[in-house]
Amino acid sequence: MIRLETPQDAPFVEALNAASFGPGRFAKSAWRLREGVSPVPGLSFVAVEDGVLRGSVRFWPIMVGAQAELLLGPLAVESSQRGRGIGIALMQAGIAAAKDGPWRAILLVGDEPYYARAGFARLPPGQVVFPGPVDGNRLLSLPLKSGVVAGPVRRARIDRPVCAGGTAIG
Repeated sequence: MIRLETPQDAPFVEALNAASFGPGRFAKSAWRLREGVSPVPGLSFVAVEDGVLRGSVRFWPIMVGAQAELLLGPLAVESSQRGRGIGIALMQAGIAAAKDGPWRAILLVGDEPYYARAGFARLPPGQVVFPGPVDGNRLLSLPLKSGVVAGPVRRARIDRPVCAGGTAIG
């Protein structure tokens, strides 16, 4: 069953992300855009089966140029459950919910063959500029509305205090 994430799910989602991506996730450019920022309310979903959290996805606010857009991730599925369509179902739930919002596009850094199944495609080189090192071949977008998404990507806002090392507090 795919449903909205609740506050009670947060520790399980964090444990799933840690198991799926390890400590190196904190150094990635996409992760840095999330530091001190809360996911968009109503756009975080979990997959639960027999009372066990099997997967999760969150969508985060970012700025692309002067426009507010969305950043998908992390998308995590329990390793023993991969290949069952859980990740695609989670993305589809989030994409459907995001279409009702003001955003023109969802961006992510990931493998095009996998994310293309949900409609994502590689952005033209230089159209969007991520902070920090990002392989341009892995910068993908899914349009939600008409208009070109272009410009530098930056954090949308800071919701939680961030310590000197860049880690969100609280």
